Amino acid sequence: MRDGFVKVAAVTPEVRVADVAFNVETCASAARQAAEKDGAAVIVLPELALTGYTCEDLFWQDSLIRAADAALADFAARTADLDALLLIGVPVRSGGKLYNCAAAVAHGAILGVVPKTHIPTYNEFYEGRHFVPGPAEPLFVFAGGEKDVLFGTNLLFSCLELPELVVAAEICEDLWVAAPPSIAHAQAGATLICNLSASNAVVGKADYRRSLVTGQSARLVCGYVYASAGTGESTQDLVFSGHDLVAENGRLLAEGKPFGDGRAVSEVDVRLLVQERTRMSTFECAAAPEEAGYVSVPFSLGADAASRETPLTRYVDPRPFVPSDPARRAERCEDVFAIQAHGLAKRLAHTHSRRAVIGVSGGLDSTLALLVAVRAFDLLGLDRGGIIAVTMPGFGTTDRTHDNATQLSEALGVQLREVVIGASVRQHFADIGHDESVHDVTYENAQARERTQILMDIANQEGGLVIGTGDLSELALGWATYNGDHMSMYAVNASVPKTLVRHLVRYVADTCGNAAEAEVLLDVLDTPVSPELLPAAGDGKIAQKTEDLVGPYELHDFFLYEVLRHGASPRKVYRLARYALGEKYDDATILSWLKVFYRRYFAQQFKRSCLPDGPKVGSAAVSPRGDLRMPSDACSSLWLVELEEL
Repeated sequence: MRDGFVKVAAVTPEVRVADVAFNVETCASAARQAAEKDGAAVIVLPELALTGYTCEDLFWQDSLIRAADAALADFAARTADLDALLLIGVPVRSGGKLYNCAAAVAHGAILGVVPKTHIPTYNEFYEGRHFVPGPAEPLFVFAGGEKDVLFGTNLLFSCLELPELVVAAEICEDLWVAAPPSIAHAQAGATLICNLSASNAVVGKADYRRSLVTGQSARLVCGYVYASAGTGESTQDLVFSGHDLVAENGRLLAEGKPFGDGRAVSEVDVRLLVQERTRMSTFECAAAPEEAGYVSVPFSLGADAASRETPLTRYVDPRPFVPSDPARRAERCEDVFAIQAHGLAKRLAHTHSRRAVIGVSGGLDSTLALLVAVRAFDLLGLDRGGIIAVTMPGFGTTDRTHDNATQLSEALGVQLREVVIGASVRQHFADIGHDESVHDVTYENAQARERTQILMDIANQEGGLVIGTGDLSELALGWATYNGDHMSMYAVNASVPKTLVRHLVRYVADTCGNAAEAEVLLDVLDTPVSPELLPAAGDGKIAQKTEDLVGPYELHDFFLYEVLRHGASPRKVYRLARYALGEKYDDATILSWLKVFYRRYFAQQFKRSCLPDGPKVGSAAVSPRGDLRMPSDACSSLWLVELEEL
């Protein structure tokens, strides 16, 4: 369970109605398979699995209830050697009443029994004929063993080896009501909700059930394991499909399809869930279960549980900012463009500006900023001629990028200006006594600052705004010249990662309907990413490639998402990167660039602390007025030491 990953399983065993001996055998066997074969540490079986859900008036038979009591003890004994928490459905009689319950079992002990809160008596359900709702206050009852066990709806099961793993149970209908018990469970500290269900199959119900489970996991910022009764139940009037689900914070991790193999297995990241709850100031949670009126029951998953590395099977997106599905990706691109363009349109309208000034280099970022400006002007009904695209050839500018910048400007119908910066930069070198043959940071940044000065002054001349072009990935790495391309009057790309920039430009190329525009955009996409601040190679091609210097943006965007959005530790980021991108990059390469990321992420915060305004478009951003309030002089030693230990 290292890094907070807990393997969970929802399992639908074969059952026979009222054949308790058979059922305990199949339930124990299914639990053993989930623990030993799948490595599951939390295993959930269906509602009333030890007897069958569809026993009807047989629940009034003393023989069945006494057999169920004995079966629960037998089930606990049969699974005593498993390092797992097991939840199984069983009828429990107490005080002359019958309860539909979830029993929690670990290492041969019955830890507690949670009765169902909401008893359905409508349509095909008439549980109220046999069962009563469970009491909120925990009581002690005799339940399948030689000692009393806790019984009540307010029970939490807390893992000794992983404090973030706190398990609670609700039963079938409990999820379908307006205020499910899982709300209180989560507010009392539960991170994993287990639902033991017997939800019958009708047309369209699987989709609704799936949305219900994933939606509840999102609202409660929790993991949710849903195990449902299967085809072994009586088919007298109903059919049960064994629809098993595992969800985490709104995301479906695994699904046992209806009428399938009756299992859903995945890993829930409970440490991530706690991190998300900590970040969300609106998530109401008690400081301790007792404050919420709950009883916390400890359980163990084995002495080495905390250090065990749970093998991952869940999907970890190698490009978390870019949807893999083409239709969703196109929808995402349109959303991003709309946010960027409307943000800029509002700023232009507010400042009564009819001019926008953009430095165009023929690279991806300035291309995107120009496309956004065009859409903003179209939204406002302004003449595109008010967009002043300025190309400023310097010592590293190549014919390819220069031609792309000019041709794109012409295709879009914006005003194009060219200001050659060589002479002014050389004068600046002379003024400060810098040797032009020394191609150091001064040589590079002098060009970037000269370009920014030109843009600012043209904006003053024209009464316009300088539109920033730098993207989120560059800001995370500090790959910007302070008070150079770092500065603008409105930064439309500031929260767009480099991996998404490419798809945005491609989206426009595919949808613009302008052959000349599309041709230029496709060549921009094919051009290596470069600041073009060093002289071109002898063949006139780009000599300075950004990803050779700071690393692949594909890796850095993955690192950024896990660090900024999830607060993951360096070790966890490394593990996830190896899992998601290991087929493309070897371990040494990933670790090397991860060290670069952390060093730059901390060292370059001073640039992010004074960013210009710009619209947030996704779930992660680095604006000091938004997602990232980080001291510019924070120490990185804690994170770098952990990296060195890998």
